[in-house]
Amino acid sequence: MVAVLLLAGVAAGLTGSMAGLASLFSYPALLAAGLPPVVANQTNTIALAVSSVGSMLGSRPELRGQAPRVLRLLPLTVLGGAIGAGLVLVTPSDAFALIVPFLVAGASLVLLWRPGTDAKPVSSRFGRAATVVGVVLVGVYSGYFGAAAGVVMMAMLVRALADSLVRVNAVKNVLLGASNAVAAIGFAVLGDVAWSSALPLTLGLLVGNYCGPAIARRLPPTVLRVGIALAGLVLAAVLLQRALATP
Repeated sequence: MVAVLLLAGVAAGLTGSMAGLASLFSYPALLAAGLPPVVANQTNTIALAVSSVGSMLGSRPELRGQAPRVLRLLPLTVLGGAIGAGLVLVTPSDAFALIVPFLVAGASLVLLWRPGTDAKPVSSRFGRAATVVGVVLVGVYSGYFGAAAGVVMMAMLVRALADSLVRVNAVKNVLLGASNAVAAIGFAVLGDVAWSSALPLTLGLLVGNYCGPAIARRLPPTVLRVGIALAGLVLAAVLLQRALATP
């Protein structure tokens, strides 16, 4: 099972750093290892938080010149991650699990819409306020459950920042890494984490996260965008089936 978690971690790191879909591989692998859903969720968050260092290092070329943008958004995701982690520790996830598939599917459909070549970053007061609220809510979602949080964040940032997909992806990697980190601290101190499963998953994620950005920058933008969207729709269907099948 250690080898399975290691390989799942590599696959999760590649898809996570390129598309925000790490949990498509990592979360089911933890369930297959026999962990209960809540323990699997918290263990998954720990692994994602530690391994996000790899995606940040791999995204350094795309992060150049984006420090003001990242520093403006970072506190919002940290706040959201803390709220999400708190919700995990005090509330059941059944109702939220039914909402997640529709959120993921909606974000995936938004990504399929290609913005015009003259798209501009959000500058209106309402647009900026909506971006602030959206980033906090995605941070909450990431800290609470996190599956496909990257798809939701990408869909929002692509519209808000009007930048190339690989540069937006780099910002997403930093923001979700921070959200996962603050949630992971809460789970490590107050939660229930399977550390023996977290270690091999984290090692695999580190490898995949570091290599993912290099692969992403070599893919045509349309291929990357459509690939993320289609993978998100598949994950939405899987999550909905699992939520409906849960007694």
